[in-house]
Amino acid sequence: MSLAPDVAMPEAVAGGTTEGEREAAAAAGHEVATADVTGPADVTGPAVTGPAVTGPETEGTPAAASEAARPGGAPASEGEAERGAGSGAEEPRTAEAGAGPEPRWRLLGRVVAAVVGGVALFAAFPPLSWWLCAPLGIALIVASIHGVRPRRAAWIGYLAAVAFLLPALAWVRSIGDDVWFMLVGVESLFYAALAALAALVFRLPAWPLWFGGLWVLMEWARSLVPIGGFPWARAAFSQGESLFTPYAALGGVPLVSFAVALCGALLAQAALGRRPERAGRTEAAPGGPTARARPGRDVLVRHAAPLALALVVPLLGLAVPRPGDEGRTVNIGIVQGNVPGEGMYALGDEPAVVLRNHANETKRLAQAVRDGKLPKPDLVVLPENSTDIDPYRDEYARQIIQDSVRDVGVPTLVGAVVAIGDEHRATRSLVWDPVTGPGAYYDKQRLVPFGEYTPFEDLVLALWERANLVGRQSVPGGKPGDLKLGPVTIGAVNCYEVAYDDTVRETVRAGGTPIVVQTNNASYALSNLPPQQLAMSQLRAVEHNRAVVTAATTGISAYVTPDGKVSWQTRERVADMNVVAVPVRTEKTLATRVGALPEWALMLMGAAAAAVAAWRVRRRGDRMSDRMRNDG
Repeated sequence: MSLAPDVAMPEAVAGGTTEGEREAAAAAGHEVATADVTGPADVTGPAVTGPAVTGPETEGTPAAASEAARPGGAPASEGEAERGAGSGAEEPRTAEAGAGPEPRWRLLGRVVAAVVGGVALFAAFPPLSWWLCAPLGIALIVASIHGVRPRRAAWIGYLAAVAFLLPALAWVRSIGDDVWFMLVGVESLFYAALAALAALVFRLPAWPLWFGGLWVLMEWARSLVPIGGFPWARAAFSQGESLFTPYAALGGVPLVSFAVALCGALLAQAALGRRPERAGRTEAAPGGPTARARPGRDVLVRHAAPLALALVVPLLGLAVPRPGDEGRTVNIGIVQGNVPGEGMYALGDEPAVVLRNHANETKRLAQAVRDGKLPKPDLVVLPENSTDIDPYRDEYARQIIQDSVRDVGVPTLVGAVVAIGDEHRATRSLVWDPVTGPGAYYDKQRLVPFGEYTPFEDLVLALWERANLVGRQSVPGGKPGDLKLGPVTIGAVNCYEVAYDDTVRETVRAGGTPIVVQTNNASYALSNLPPQQLAMSQLRAVEHNRAVVTAATTGISAYVTPDGKVSWQTRERVADMNVVAVPVRTEKTLATRVGALPEWALMLMGAAAAAVAAWRVRRRGDRMSDRMRNDG
């Protein structure tokens, strides 16, 4: 035992290895003898080194390494175990490099933080729309996985995702609780993978940046797979109207998600920094004598700096340049006809009832214009599935639509489900002229799995009776939704597609302005789906500098300005109509011009950081293994 009053032991005390090597070896599964204990320099008495103790393979946080060896087997104090914890350029010391298991109360704290963080993230989404809860929720999730091995981080991250997605995707219950649980279970796997990778990048300097990149990578992956992906509930979609929203004009939805995740990670970094009472202790400089830490600087680096940066991130959104008005407007009539049923049977059993509802509401709009109650529209928009009968094949349906469009007297966008051959169908946005009838059209490209088509059709239909409700299998369209309608070329987007970046972007690039979203939310009326979809339209408006007009069968029909503000909207489960004056913008934002480049840059940044972190751990683990073999 060595006695050295007022001198902190250097890191290389356990078999001649450094702290980073011991941590890397533990992460690689090796048992490491640990023996360095640093006492405070301003305390009377020597700082001592006890015998080397080999600890079991465990997980924990920097503060959890409280079983470091001391004379007589006495445990190290919690403050000593926390030495080196925090952020910035230092690699976090975890219980992986220590000798004792993480206390149960600390593991319970992680679980609670993960669950509360997931619930807080949900609260940021509509209908609550407490947007500030998004970075706060992410901060709690980050804190819950910081300082643990990837394996433990993965299941904690999965738990946080379940707490978030169960309420966020509660609208899926309209289809069935089994579908709801399956969807949440599958989507949560992406968050588990994110957490595992994050556990690695937490070892790097500037880790909040790399975490933000990994968050974008995770959202991209789950927007891609399985079966076409599911981009719902991305962090950006909680920011329909917030300080983060302007980032959409620079880098689209991915940049907004990155900003939210970065802000949350910075908040976690500020909270996880070294406690102020540790600031007065002595620390050993690398390769040199001990030196007294400066309390003010320690607090600044560990807490104040990341907190200030966390506040700066959303405020910088106010500096994003925004295109101005171009002095041109178009009057658009919006029709919401309502449906007779609810849930999976929202369209009812009576043929043509949905068609008649929307035709009658269109005639009511025409009468309001003749009575001077509404301005004359330049065009009218009906919702997706506003006719439940194919007007190409059914003369009755064709005549009802023609009569209503002739009454209003302007080109009308009709939402129809039309037959393609004898076995397939298409969800179509159909331009209907008051004189010549049906003309140009756009077929929906992004189809809803198990709603418009059945993946693995033979197997699913054999095992799941409800899958037969899909009926004819839909086929996707293959071109953007730019349609000439009256005096403008609109950008047609159908329902589910508003969540997909490339579909909306290519429609705008093709000349679509304003964006017109036709949607059928009848099966999910009065759930949290319609307000979530409206928030997506708000973000798309800012992203592309385009007004967004939404026509829904049961609501929410709305008009969103190019600044992302909801100027008018309907209630749900009622018939309604209106005519709104919509600005016509043609100037493209930077996000529209550069497309997916910011997303790819952020994803590559996060992936590269994870690769570097994994390589460093592996290299140090190999080096430690070689040294242990040589010592043996």
